[in-house]
Amino acid sequence: MSGLRMAASDTLVLSKRNFMRIVRAPDLLLAFTVQPIMFVLLFAYVFGGAIPTPGHSYIDFLIPGILVQTMAFGGFVTAMGIAEDLRKGLIDRFRSLPMARSAVLAGRTLSDVATNGVSITVMLVVGVIIGFGFEAPFLHIVAGILLLLLFGYAFSWVFAFIGLTSSSPEAAQSLGFILIFPLTFVSSAFVPPQTMPAALQWFAEVNPFSVVVNAIRALFIGDPAGNAVWGAALWSIGIAAVFSFLAVSRYKRAVVR
Repeated sequence: MSGLRMAASDTLVLSKRNFMRIVRAPDLLLAFTVQPIMFVLLFAYVFGGAIPTPGHSYIDFLIPGILVQTMAFGGFVTAMGIAEDLRKGLIDRFRSLPMARSAVLAGRTLSDVATNGVSITVMLVVGVIIGFGFEAPFLHIVAGILLLLLFGYAFSWVFAFIGLTSSSPEAAQSLGFILIFPLTFVSSAFVPPQTMPAALQWFAEVNPFSVVVNAIRALFIGDPAGNAVWGAALWSIGIAAVFSFLAVSRYKRAVVR
């Protein structure tokens, strides 16, 4: 077997291992199903009436933002899982086996694509039930879903790096929350940036979360796209490239804590 085929095979094996862990611990599915639904319902029915969104109902404005936020947080399980494996010495055992070094991290991040797909499905179903409507061609909608998965995959590498640099699963979760949560709220995900103070408005407009949210709105509900779709793809690829390099470099030096 060639090196590339071996790496692909090892990655799929470890991806299945990580996915089966979620199947065998159904409570982990709450993070991918119940939590996004809570965000949708709370924002739609608690804050929706107080937030003006010219040109769209708040539901149509909200769903793309909630989807992008959920993709960004989809890697939490990866961060906690890697931190736990590192603490238990499992990472050292993997490195002692005749397997591709890249497979451990690649398998983790690949399994996140499947769980993110579950989250997207659940949220779109709930969104349609409460009034969300697609106003774009079918191929644009498919492109939007693929872009969401790409963005989620990029942030899986971010959380892989966080997991490798954290002292415990709890620390990994806290650090990820502190770093990512403000970025999602100081963006165009939940409110128009024009309603923010000048400094926050500037940050929201250059925030990659805003770029991705605007791209999803363009692909789902027909907002003017401009360069948002290409910008979102480039941001996602850039984040994945940078943090995969950082995570792999850190993985080579990681030791049992």
